[in-house]
Amino acid sequence: MPKIRVLIVDDSVVMRRMIGSILERDVELEVVGAAAHGGLALQKIPQVNPDVITLDVEMPEMDGITTLREIRKIYPKLPVIMFSTLTAKGAVTTLEALDAGASDYVAKPANLGAINEGLLKLEQELIPKIKALCRAPAPVALRRASDTAVSLGTGRTSAAPATPVPFGILCIGTSTGGPNALSEVFKLFPGDFPLPIVIVQHMPPLFTAFLAERLSANSAIKFKEGAEGDILQAGHAYIAPGGKHMELRRVGLITRIHIHEGPPENSCRPAVDVLFRSVVALYGAATLGVILTGMGHDGLRGCDLIREQRGCVLAQDAESSVVWGMPGAVAQANLASKILPLDQVRGEIIRQVRAAAPAKVNPLARN
Repeated sequence: MPKIRVLIVDDSVVMRRMIGSILERDVELEVVGAAAHGGLALQKIPQVNPDVITLDVEMPEMDGITTLREIRKIYPKLPVIMFSTLTAKGAVTTLEALDAGASDYVAKPANLGAINEGLLKLEQELIPKIKALCRAPAPVALRRASDTAVSLGTGRTSAAPATPVPFGILCIGTSTGGPNALSEVFKLFPGDFPLPIVIVQHMPPLFTAFLAERLSANSAIKFKEGAEGDILQAGHAYIAPGGKHMELRRVGLITRIHIHEGPPENSCRPAVDVLFRSVVALYGAATLGVILTGMGHDGLRGCDLIREQRGCVLAQDAESSVVWGMPGAVAQANLASKILPLDQVRGEIIRQVRAAAPAKVNPLARN
């Protein structure tokens, strides 16, 4: 298998050397060039023919966002990973970069003095993302409650209930490529959508609050970062806060959000499986789950629980996903009721909810 060719773009000599030293440790990667600013990067791309680019945001002469937009004009599908800072400004800039076509992002080490710690953290985050963007995801096994391992592609698909159960909640899990996917799904979503919506988007602290603001500004649905004690309301969407798990709990007839810092699952916090597990415990067959683009397989076990209770699961298809890891795992385990291109996900969600809802109280029914 040929090595993955990487072009590093950063105005800092220290960062270029740090990134290069990290990547050269992996036998599957090869650094084929480096550039100190965007103008040089645009010149080098046709010379070194990279498979992926790491791109800093703040650079002289041509900054990262401008460079990214120029790259997308000529190379619309070339993976680009942005380097951002874990600050409010960095979160806003990162979301702008994703809107401009960035494939993913990693956090730049805040303290270059703690070199060993910074290298390790960067290595653990950057290399898997490069491989996810440039290689097909490796198969995983779904371990069911009986502890019998089932390989992807041989899982069972549960039958739908004989009488459709009205859905009580929409839960969504996503990672790499998720912010843009969520924007596409919800930009024309009906404001009178009759269900509450809960979402896990793998993101660090600060980023999820700005993502919620951005989505709210472009949708009839009201988005917010989930907070301890929030009461779920129809037509509102709650995004798990970065760095924390989000679960649902019911007190009497009221469903509230519970936020905690339990151990990561699937190397993630927030984790889709944590949220979905709590949703299924409360809603059972009335659960409508959606898995959008993302690396890894977080959400696989949660979707298995949804189908076990005869709920419905929709998965994004490979062609429209930035990385077909999470939806691919669900699809290949035969847990997806439907596998859809991104531009059909919104319509299918509405169709499913309309079809299952009692006609007299269905706000999505056609007039």
